[in-house]
Amino acid sequence: MELSPFFKSVLEQDRAPIVICDCTHTIIYMNPAAAKAEEKHGGFSLVGKSIMDCHNERSRQAILRVFDWFGEEVSHNIVHTFHNPTVNKDVYMVALRDDSGELIGYYEKHEFRDRETMPRYALDR
Repeated sequence: MELSPFFKSVLEQDRAPIVICDCTHTIIYMNPAAAKAEEKHGGFSLVGKSIMDCHNERSRQAILRVFDWFGEEVSHNIVHTFHNPTVNKDVYMVALRDDSGELIGYYEKHEFRDRETMPRYALDR
C-alpha cells in the first residue's frame, strides 16, 4: 500500500496498534505497534492475509455485522467493539471512505485510558 510520507509517518509513530483492511477484509497495512502486538501470530507477515483468519467465529461475525452497518449509510463510521480492562483501553472499528463517501475499508482504533507517564515536554531524553 502506497502512503504519502506524511500519513505514513503519522501511522507509524502512533504507539497504538493500527491495522487497516480493505473491503475484502484483507490486511493492507499494519503499523509497527500492531506488528509487535501480533508478533506471536506473524507480525508484519499478516499483511496480505484475511483479518478473518486472526479471529474466532464469534469475532468474525461481529466484524461482518459492523462492516455491513458501515455499508448501510455514509454516516455509519465508528463502533465501539470492546474494552480491555487489563490495559485500560477501548477498541473501535472505524470506516474508511473515499472522497465520494464510498466505503473502501476499515481499521481498528485503540484508545488507551491510562494517564500518560511520559514527562511533559521531556526534550532531553
